[in-house]
Amino acid sequence: MATSARDSAPASVYERLGGSDFFAALVERFYEGVAGDPVLRPLYPEDMTDAATNLADFLIQYWGGPDDYSRRRGHPMLRARHLPFSIGRPERDAWIQHMRAAVAASDAPEDLACELLGYFDRAATHLLNAEPPRPGHLPIVPPSTEIRGDG
Repeated sequence: MATSARDSAPASVYERLGGSDFFAALVERFYEGVAGDPVLRPLYPEDMTDAATNLADFLIQYWGGPDDYSRRRGHPMLRARHLPFSIGRPERDAWIQHMRAAVAASDAPEDLACELLGYFDRAATHLLNAEPPRPGHLPIVPPSTEIRGDG
């Protein structure tokens, strides 16, 4: 009996974690943390249902599940979709804290939990858009462009 490429392909992370139910529960735990977080809560609308649906669908698609996210919303454009929000270190760190707790409370095997957390760390860092200038990295304004009062 011949085997197809599909039969021999390794299972996706989505499949290995148990599918949509895993990601729905992960996102539910995550948003339970966000709901009481003084740093993150102001960034979300009063009703976070759509945000939770979008995150769950995105994660499902990213990790190898159905492409419901893209069919509903188009290309993920993760950074562009987050530009309207001021995301600095405090927001990034709070987000990661709640996602780590959600993953820790899951039944994900250690290797997959590490894979999830590695991705979340990289993605959250990629979304930073409100970093304060670092010492020594301040923009230099040439003297000819200085703003001067008329007197």
